[in-house]
Amino acid sequence: MTIWKLARLLAVVLLIGTGCGNADQPDTKAAAPKPTAPAAPSTNNSARNSPTEPQPKLKTIKLKIGAEELIAEIAAKPKEIEAGMMHRKSMEENEAMLFIMPRVRDVSFWMKNTLVPLSCGYIDPEGTLLEIYDMKPLDETPIPSQSNRILYVLEVKQGWFQRHNIQPGATVRTEAGTLQKTFFR
Repeated sequence: MTIWKLARLLAVVLLIGTGCGNADQPDTKAAAPKPTAPAAPSTNNSARNSPTEPQPKLKTIKLKIGAEELIAEIAAKPKEIEAGMMHRKSMEENEAMLFIMPRVRDVSFWMKNTLVPLSCGYIDPEGTLLEIYDMKPLDETPIPSQSNRILYVLEVKQGWFQRHNIQPGATVRTEAGTLQKTFFR
């Protein structure tokens, strides 16, 4: 691995640790207990630089989950992942934000500076929805994944999965095919 790739990977890991994003947790295969709050020093440094206004609307893609369709903004860059839905005041019923993690791992999302009630779905590399959680506005308590095989996180308006009868086990696809094919050709 080149120094540039190593530095970029380190920067991504550090930036993911804030906001409506992923807590900085070690990548472990064993069933180690999950922390109940972000504790990494990088989280505190990033929090000081955390966004103070909503990020501009990101590039979108049509997602299909069962018979349902969503228009999802794609958060793939570290700053996009960090900002997430922070400071936004609304979200339409069939809008979403799809976070593309830099690698497969366990994740933990929370609602720092996030005003809209959301539900999040943790998705594996094959596009299978593994876990669904409701999140409370402005609640900074991490919601850790049970799986360490998460590559995507889908945020929707709170209760969307329930209202549309979407359960864990459902497959998330794009109009171009699988998530893997769409984002990692």
